Amino acid sequence: MRTIEQGGRTCDEYVQEFKKVARRSSYEGQPLIEEFKRGLNGTIRRKLAEAEEPPTTIGEWQERAVRLDRNQRQSRAEERMLGKNAACPGGNAQPREGFGGGSYGGKGEQITWWTGVPQAGGNRGGEGNTFNKGGYQLGP
Repeated sequence: MRTIEQGGRTCDEYVQEFKKVARRSSYEGQPLIEEFKRGLNGTIRRKLAEAEEPPTTIGEWQERAVRLDRNQRQSRAEERMLGKNAACPGGNAQPREGFGGGSYGGKGEQITWWTGVPQAGGNRGGEGNTFNKGGYQLGP
């Protein structure tokens, strides 16, 4: 069991392999949880351990680790997509569902994104967030 680690794999792949090996091992209870935690990527392990209500069973550790890993991977993919489109003139980024719409500056150096928070008297349907090439600032 000590040779199994998540590494660059998804947590779902790690969990599947861990379950196969765990069935053939003599580990159970807390020692099994410790082996699972040892093989997890450090960021996921720390976030789960530091949660307000950390997981207490092997099933909770596995389920929550898979969910956190999926969320992190999706978030990184969205960041890459937004970063790539922000740097390209005429980029074609799409807003996430429920977040309203956006507009791009003429030379691709500025992006204004509407969050979907209603404003009194406005027809845009939300507050604008302006992203400049050199950093982030709030404001229409």
